[in-house]
Amino acid sequence: MNYPDSVRFLYTLGNEVKTAKLGLERIGVLLEALGNPQQAFRIVHVAGTNGKGSTCAMIESGLRVAGYRTGLFTSPHLVEPTERIQVAGRPVGAGQFAAAFDQVHACAERLLRRERIDLHPTYFESVTAMAMVVFRECGVEAAVLEVGLGGRLDATNVVIPELCVVTPVDFDHEAYLGKSLESIAAEKAGILKPGARAVFARQRAEAEGVLEARAAALGVAVTHSSLVAISGVTQHARGSDFLCDGSPVSCPLAGEHQVENSRTAIAALRQLGVAPAAIRQGIAQTAWPGRLERVAVNPEIILDGAHNPASARALAAYLDRFYEPRRVWLIYGAMRDKAVEEMAAILFPRAGHVIVTAPAQARALRPESIRDLADRGDIQVAANLQEALALAAGAGREDAIFVTGSLFLVGEARALLVPRSA
Repeated sequence: MNYPDSVRFLYTLGNEVKTAKLGLERIGVLLEALGNPQQAFRIVHVAGTNGKGSTCAMIESGLRVAGYRTGLFTSPHLVEPTERIQVAGRPVGAGQFAAAFDQVHACAERLLRRERIDLHPTYFESVTAMAMVVFRECGVEAAVLEVGLGGRLDATNVVIPELCVVTPVDFDHEAYLGKSLESIAAEKAGILKPGARAVFARQRAEAEGVLEARAAALGVAVTHSSLVAISGVTQHARGSDFLCDGSPVSCPLAGEHQVENSRTAIAALRQLGVAPAAIRQGIAQTAWPGRLERVAVNPEIILDGAHNPASARALAAYLDRFYEPRRVWLIYGAMRDKAVEEMAAILFPRAGHVIVTAPAQARALRPESIRDLADRGDIQVAANLQEALALAAGAGREDAIFVTGSLFLVGEARALLVPRSA
């Protein structure tokens, strides 16, 4: 198939959260039939609720600066599915994506005919297998894999990693991972494996106890990011500067939380044997679109995928620190399975104007429902992002427009506002 046809077929496999049959049997059989491509390179496996994508990007950047040919597998994508599979810091091309799909799809069809698997691999399973195939074919030496959902039953958990990283665990996807922090942490801890080392970011006490107990049961040696000495932090709207063990580090990702993500990435890169200079340069060169990303000025337009309460609190802290007393316009949309009422209570009071809308997704919550959940009488409703941006056209040159909530909405905004070559 060509690229558009391969993407359309993947989408017909259904939404990767709602219809996915979580488990490792099908992806294990598929990868074995493909020759176990995931065994051809070193692997860093990253789970967590918040910051795992940013942390993955920093680790990959540090490994690349250190001279490794790198692979990076993340989800979801913002604009094109090719973003999920990167080699040497760049998304794969459309032709390469389609060729990997053909290989995985043909293998899946053979397995179905032989009754080796029950159903065609899901969207996420298929793209996971495609990434492994691409990485092997491209001679990747070290790959960083972001867990899609949870950890224990996530399709990426079929790999045998050299290093496991767990970023902060918080509430999200409770319908699938459990209603308590302990149950969510237990799912994240499922990536830990005997023989692999682990790095744990700073955790809430309930999650930390579960992670530590699981590591001890498996005999996994744990390094805590808190052991990385950071001092002299200077925050600015586009990133931060700090000292790490006395050496200056610049992080180009905005938000106070990115300092902690940097600390976790530094701890991971040290465990992988990367030299301090390469670590510092890798952090400084990290790019991670759609997270407090400024895409326009006068007025500023900033995109941020604050899709759960913890990330909403991080965005709120950023607004309080850098945008008070400027007038803020908030364009917000979310999925039905998110804690929208809680996130609205965190974010909406910080905006002078609130426009609610819906990304072009079947799981999107109707903007009228968001309005009804919020304790505010002046909320404007837009049927789609284009209408929302038109409503925000009244913003002054000194105002700031934040497009936030669902990463699907952020992706739509990026497709509209950022040139393709960016």
